[in-house]
Amino acid sequence: MIRRLYNWTLGLAERRSAMWWLGGVSFVESSFFPIPPDALLIPMVLAARARAWLIAAVCTASSVAGALLGYALGFFAFDAIGQPLIAFYGYEEQFASFTEGFGEWGVWAVAFFGLTPFPFKVITITSGFVGMDVVPFLLASIVSRAARFYLVAGLLWKFGDPIRDFIEKRLEWVVLGASVLIVLGFVALKYL
Repeated sequence: MIRRLYNWTLGLAERRSAMWWLGGVSFVESSFFPIPPDALLIPMVLAARARAWLIAAVCTASSVAGALLGYALGFFAFDAIGQPLIAFYGYEEQFASFTEGFGEWGVWAVAFFGLTPFPFKVITITSGFVGMDVVPFLLASIVSRAARFYLVAGLLWKFGDPIRDFIEKRLEWVVLGASVLIVLGFVALKYL
């Protein structure tokens, strides 16, 4: 099943609609969707390395646009939409700790967590909820998301064939390792 999903995702990179899918996933991940855009970004760059920079640009622009939606959800509709999303994903404790110190280190939190696999939606919604100035929020989102997605695309562009060979030979182990890291990340978030 994992192999079929991997092959399907690689095939998606060759479709005319691949960029639209990537843009859509990148957009919604920054505001309410749980799956990170890397699930499409990585196989798309591996399948079409010559388009790595365009793929990273689409991913970045869409993610930042989605971050503005997340900010708006926190600012304008926290009680109706933002709070239920935070609760749905079980991020109430993280949200509470972020709101306490956000005035002091808010822009740095946006910049730092925009680089990590941490659910960016928590940061975007929190930023809107606490009323963070939208200009620094936007700039930190652009810098951090671009750094993250261009770094991934650049590494795959530079070392694509060996990385692709490694992934294809050990796909089940790569997926298992990534899953363990994701679970450990969520466990760490719960206890931080």
